[in-house]
Amino acid sequence: MQATLTVLGSGTSMGVPTIGCDCAVCHSTDPHDRRTRPSVMIGYDGRQVMIDSTPDFREQALRENITHLDAVLYTHTHADHILGIDDLRPLTYHHKPGKLPLYATPRNCEFLRNMFRYIFEATYKFGGLPQVELHPIEGPVELFGARFEPLTVIHGETPILGFRFGSGAYLTDHSEVPEETLEKLRGLDILFLDALRYTPHPTHSTVEQSLKIVEAVKPKRTFFTHVCHDLAHAATNASLPPGVQLAFDGMKLEFQI
Repeated sequence: MQATLTVLGSGTSMGVPTIGCDCAVCHSTDPHDRRTRPSVMIGYDGRQVMIDSTPDFREQALRENITHLDAVLYTHTHADHILGIDDLRPLTYHHKPGKLPLYATPRNCEFLRNMFRYIFEATYKFGGLPQVELHPIEGPVELFGARFEPLTVIHGETPILGFRFGSGAYLTDHSEVPEETLEKLRGLDILFLDALRYTPHPTHSTVEQSLKIVEAVKPKRTFFTHVCHDLAHAATNASLPPGVQLAFDGMKLEFQI
């Protein structure tokens, strides 16, 4: 079926502009160089599924006029991917049926339950809590007629998740993509890859490393995300090969899910 992917955020963990930075990208007047923390939303058949809830979720939701969510999938539990959980509140109060489902690995479910104990223990007597419930990811997640397949990538020394959904896939925060995951990235229309900067980083992919993944799996369209202030949008795009470009906040893509 037809689906739309919206890039809610395309930036690194500190966002762009970065606090206290005087570099050219942080002072750029190009709106594409303003990058909130990394997240995407997939819309299809009247449903909306989000991957990660960043500290910038409130700003992203207002910008995109998000009025409902049907599920949230989590790649991992670093701050830039989870700290928007509390801002899910207004979208959960009228969610039907039941609470808004959040999906994460069993280990990450336990982390979220401990970190946000005030939500999941529900002992706060004055209300005002996000109405959410955790569901462990132990294989493909079927959501409203679409299949979200978890894909293992390596973030420094830690295995985390990316997801494939129909002809699209979203991988963020990876320094290595295992061969078994590369095999599951073939035949894609759209592929999102981490490409933090040009110079090496211990837990993230570089532009060069991600271009090698593109050469290996040959998607029709590739978008680099989790981009830091080292990469100016226009200049970087001009240097990339055909079919590859930087993602930007607010980008919308049509594909088959």
